[in-house]
Amino acid sequence: MSNRCHIATRKGLFSLTRGDAAWRIERASFLGDNCTLAMHDPRDGALIAALNHGHFGVKLHRSRDGGANWQEIATPAYPEKPADYVPKHTPVEGRPADWSLKLVWSFAPGGADEPGVIWCGTLPGGLFKSTDGGDSWELNRPLWDDPLREQWSGGGADEPGIHSICVDPRDSRRIVIGVSCGGAWVTDDGGANWRRGGRGMRAEYLPPGQEYEPNSQDPHLIAQCRANPDVLWVQHHNGIFRSTDAAASWSEITGVQPSVFGFAVAVHPHDPDTAWFVPAIKDEKRIPADGRVVVTRTRDGGKSFEVLSNGLPQEHAYDLVYRHALDVDESGERLVFGSTTGSVWISEDSGDNWSTISTNLPPVHAVCFDKHQVA
Repeated sequence: MSNRCHIATRKGLFSLTRGDAAWRIERASFLGDNCTLAMHDPRDGALIAALNHGHFGVKLHRSRDGGANWQEIATPAYPEKPADYVPKHTPVEGRPADWSLKLVWSFAPGGADEPGVIWCGTLPGGLFKSTDGGDSWELNRPLWDDPLREQWSGGGADEPGIHSICVDPRDSRRIVIGVSCGGAWVTDDGGANWRRGGRGMRAEYLPPGQEYEPNSQDPHLIAQCRANPDVLWVQHHNGIFRSTDAAASWSEITGVQPSVFGFAVAVHPHDPDTAWFVPAIKDEKRIPADGRVVVTRTRDGGKSFEVLSNGLPQEHAYDLVYRHALDVDESGERLVFGSTTGSVWISEDSGDNWSTISTNLPPVHAVCFDKHQVA
């Protein structure tokens, strides 16, 4: 089991460790700064943190000693837009995406055979690759230059964005990304060529006849089972979806109580039929149903779900959990999630029981366990 996790919040990055008896906050970094994302690289133990300084832009930092010391590293940068650039398609908003970095929205380390490779997804929909641990970045032009990319639209944000990057542990050239709003995209050759994922996701907000258009879907997060990477789970804007054929097609899972809406999903690293979600009421409300914080879990591929609440607040609780604010460790037994109220909970038994770590941290953007490289 992993004994360390990291909590990225509106006012800093907090590292938790588990001692003999309990979890505790071991270290706080970037206090007062908006830390939107953190990644632990299982290949070399490096930590990367993304800070969004608003008017002053996005900055990335790397630590090679568990967060004791940090070094500022390069930030992904878009090329200059050509003076004669004319978009081939117009997105829903009626204007093309700006060619400038708005937010670093996802990280993923490359495969075990790719030391130094890190993938980075951003708003406004650019995918970047580093081959030197973040010291430099290059925009993936085949995806950026695809005319269908210009049809992507913003979801909750004004710009489209890449929030999920799933690198196949069997073959690091095979990658699935998730886009809001642009659905799932797949490459089999390390990003030289891309194709849209298959049909099956359904967007109820689209006009009749367009609900299943792959390039207009709003997955909130795509998560992959490490033991069976062909299995992908999606928490979508209006449902839960699953693929068992590496994103070639999707099946919708219905009837999940208290809600099929949410942002986060975590998949058991060894069991593709087990996944966890944190449900909420969608659209105008964005609160837990009935003021109760719960986690839903399936252990049979979505045929049935359990509502897990032991140790979680069950009245007058209005915690929302963002898409990167739920994680499972490499054992599949320990889970952690954090909320917009600054609450953090950890389970040691796959979600059956939860312990409160804090109720007064800043609003939580993302959480991640330290994980070890698996051969």
